[in-house]
Amino acid sequence: MAHLDEALQMLKDLTDARGIPGNEREPREVMKKHIEPFSTEVMTDGLGSLIAKKSGDETGPKIMLAGHLDEVGFMVTSIDDKGFLRFQPVGGWWGQVMLAQRVTIVTRKGDVTGIIGSKPPHILPPEARKKPVEIKDMFIDIGASSKEEAAEFGIRPGDQIVPYFEFTVMKNEKMLLAKAWDNRIGCAIAIDVLKKLKDEQHPNIVYGVGTVQEEVGLRGAKTSAQLIQPDIAFALDVGIAGDTPGVTEKEALGKMGDGPQIILYDASMVSHKGLRELVTDTADEHGIPYQYDSLAGGGTDSGAIHITANGVPALSITIATRYIHSHAAMLHRDDYENTVRLLVEVIKKLDRKTVEAITFD
Repeated sequence: MAHLDEALQMLKDLTDARGIPGNEREPREVMKKHIEPFSTEVMTDGLGSLIAKKSGDETGPKIMLAGHLDEVGFMVTSIDDKGFLRFQPVGGWWGQVMLAQRVTIVTRKGDVTGIIGSKPPHILPPEARKKPVEIKDMFIDIGASSKEEAAEFGIRPGDQIVPYFEFTVMKNEKMLLAKAWDNRIGCAIAIDVLKKLKDEQHPNIVYGVGTVQEEVGLRGAKTSAQLIQPDIAFALDVGIAGDTPGVTEKEALGKMGDGPQIILYDASMVSHKGLRELVTDTADEHGIPYQYDSLAGGGTDSGAIHITANGVPALSITIATRYIHSHAAMLHRDDYENTVRLLVEVIKKLDRKTVEAITFD
């Protein structure tokens, strides 16, 4: 594996951490370790979202940068008499990417390895073989011979189950493969923006946030935004990369390496026109590449944040990512670095007067 520089080591720490919705402690501790040195204060809300504050001007507007800590995974719901686990997806899964994949069950007694199984195709009638196996007919095999043995391993209903995959730098070293890019990359961007602002003047207070439970309904975004009461918000997430075989531009515009994606529209929010224009003007001014995208379905944390209190101008900025909501996703390092650059330049402009001007644009 390629030598990991400081930035890649942070990305590895974040993506290797296990944290499905409701179980975000591990990624939260990793994010806290990396963001604390650049913060004036670090706190958590009652649901467990991490909020790191960096004060530029205490009288300036409050700017919220939200990545989400949780990743899609599964939860143990029961153990059958033979020691096989029944499970519930937590977050959105497509059944076709699940079978024969290795998972880790995180228990109080330590980690247990499992594999997602189903009835073998050899014993299915020909027509059944052509149909995808439904998630409800899958199970997890941990190599236990009975319910009692599974319990001895430490397995209990409610335990989180996470995909097993180690952070990998590909042969083209700009290409990074990992589980949970959705959305540890958003957390990494928040950390790096605070880091880059460490010795910079900025006319505002910036909050780098790792929200919880985004994948099950933007829940931590609601609670953390209530706590912060931001004046401006950015959700930092993954977007769809449409640059693989068989995908038309009509279906997905995003291309890895073409810069941050400015989300115009999704099912959770119409992006704020004034804020969007400030961001794209700033990118043009500094020669930072960007691309537009809109999604008929899906949403990000800004969907919850923009309707907090009496409303918050918000924008989702995403990184074009291949194979999200599976064991391994791929993104381009330049997109990550350009998103950080863009946000730092935008934040430097967001004084009280600018915020008031764009709010009513």
